[in-house]
Amino acid sequence: MKSLHRPDLYSWSCFNPARNIDFNGFAWIRPEGNILIDPVALSNHDWNHLESLGGVVWIILTNSDHLRSAKEIANQTYAKIAVPAGEKEYFPILCDACGDGSYRWLTDGEEFVPGLKVIEMQGSKTPGELALLLEETTLITGDLVRSHKAGTLTILPDEKLMNRDQAVASVRRLAGLEKVEAVLVGDGWSVFRDGRERLQELVATLG
Repeated sequence: MKSLHRPDLYSWSCFNPARNIDFNGFAWIRPEGNILIDPVALSNHDWNHLESLGGVVWIILTNSDHLRSAKEIANQTYAKIAVPAGEKEYFPILCDACGDGSYRWLTDGEEFVPGLKVIEMQGSKTPGELALLLEETTLITGDLVRSHKAGTLTILPDEKLMNRDQAVASVRRLAGLEKVEAVLVGDGWSVFRDGRERLQELVATLG
């Protein structure tokens, strides 16, 4: 796994030829138990690295299109999975009996663990897609906000959005976060400096 802008954050990727971008997974290393976000498949090297850092306790999925390798990782590590409450009725990997604490539904405004806030997005290609705000300065996005070119941010094409006006309003909300320095995207190139400025530039292109 690659070290990021904070000593407690790592990333690993799988290249997607159809879109010509990387799909990224993220790991937040913390004494109370490590958290993976939208994890893609781990190589043997990445598995060994993760285990050396203490394994994984929770996996957060920002939307149902980012299942990726979450189920396989959870099966091997006994990690619990947290998913958007907006998809509660039909999230594809959940069984009917979810009362054993293996899953958790995430809603807008809650603090999943100290320092990690949940932001619910509207209008993307799945209901209630999540973005995550880590200690006010690092924003982690799922599908809606992405990057196909280093140093700039974009959003999903209009034809993939459930509601463009709602999607744009959600991005405006992110651009209003005053302390964001880094924007870690699930798809494409992450931004490690001037994240709020890049979000504001994105908003300006959306009309």
